[in-house]
Amino acid sequence: MMFKTPTRYFIVAGSSSGYTPLNAFDGALLNAGVGNTNIVKVSSIIPPGAQRIEPIQLPLGALVPSAYASICSEIPGEIISAAVAVGCPKNPKVPGLIMEYSARGHKEDIEEIARNMAREAMTSRNLEIARIESVSAEFQVKTIGVALAAVILWDE
Repeated sequence: MMFKTPTRYFIVAGSSSGYTPLNAFDGALLNAGVGNTNIVKVSSIIPPGAQRIEPIQLPLGALVPSAYASICSEIPGEIISAAVAVGCPKNPKVPGLIMEYSARGHKEDIEEIARNMAREAMTSRNLEIARIESVSAEFQVKTIGVALAAVILWDE
């Protein structure tokens, strides 16, 4: 199956507890608003000229390319976080970059690491940065928990 080159993207984050790690991951996808789609993990490039949009309702069961970070823990009381950051270039004819990061800790710290990763990725490509966009999710584990952040790539 071939995907069309995305022309739009949006960023989401969510977290959840669950009966199993997979149930918690599913809950985090639902919490982020993309749980009734088939997320297909891709590497971290925003196509040139793609525009950020507000999250939209995706078709049920759609194959959805996404760069995402997630973390699962089964340690009660532990704080886990996931973040994504998008490096947007000044030149709309070159691609943007997505960086994903997850770890134990508070979302502000994890999000700042993802933002720094996006800055470094842009710098290593000699791209001037117009802006860095980011989002994160944090979760304090009770039994099993997942935090997730994603950049959803879409065309339509």
